[in-house]
Amino acid sequence: MPKSLFLGEFEQLVLLAVMRSGTQPYALQISREIENAGGRAISRGALYRTLDRLEGKGFVRFSVEPGGPERGGHARRRFAVTSAGERVLSETLGVQDRLREGLAGVKP
Repeated sequence: MPKSLFLGEFEQLVLLAVMRSGTQPYALQISREIENAGGRAISRGALYRTLDRLEGKGFVRFSVEPGGPERGGHARRRFAVTSAGERVLSETLGVQDRLREGLAGVKP
């Protein structure tokens, strides 16, 4: 896999959370998914920077939803993993699986 297609740990978590969160989740849903699954609190800034980076790589896309009165009219972005994002995530997880093969008796 070319280095440019390598996903970091947090990028992997974000892609998986987007996929698990249902149809086009917004950032708060993605954040909650990561926190609930891994007990890992994340900052909004880190999440948005990662989503923007993944969007720049073509691994996620977003649509803008108009904000209602409960949001003071502020728009909300909803995210989805692209086919390229699914492919690179599958490749990255496959590399991890191959590296873990034969480690059952090895202590970290």
